[in-house]
Amino acid sequence: MKTLILLISLSIFPFPTIEAQECACCSADFRGFDFWIGDWEVYNPEGKKIGGNKVIALEDHCIIAENWIGASGGSGKSFNYFDKNDHTWNQLWISNTGNILKLKGTASENKMVLQSEQKPGEVHNKITWTLNDDGSVTQLWEVLDANGKVTQKAFEGIYRKNITEK
Repeated sequence: MKTLILLISLSIFPFPTIEAQECACCSADFRGFDFWIGDWEVYNPEGKKIGGNKVIALEDHCIIAENWIGASGGSGKSFNYFDKNDHTWNQLWISNTGNILKLKGTASENKMVLQSEQKPGEVHNKITWTLNDDGSVTQLWEVLDANGKVTQKAFEGIYRKNITEK
């Protein structure tokens, strides 16, 4: 009788099967910054090499990590991620000089636009990454005043794939 009850119970409440878990970060929303992934040489608009950047996907594509090394010795790292709770892209950047930048924004086709928090009466940062037709990526970092007017171009870099990338 116990065996019969066990068999009936198992047929009604089967053991949970070990299945591959659904990829948590595989939807299109999480792929908005994929165009930036790669091993890059970075040039200023005049064509001078200003650094190198390795951008990789981590944690089953839930994080895009940046590893910047500037030609003048500066360096920094960022973690970039899509927050499914508020549907925004976020970046946390930390440099070797201790500078921290927190950005939030959105992706559109072949473009990412992230901004720091805009506090009343203060400047804030806006960084735009654009995938160009030739496969390069342009990064433009602008400083905006309290009215949203650009007051300074902090950085402009053109990312070209490292030709030695395998």
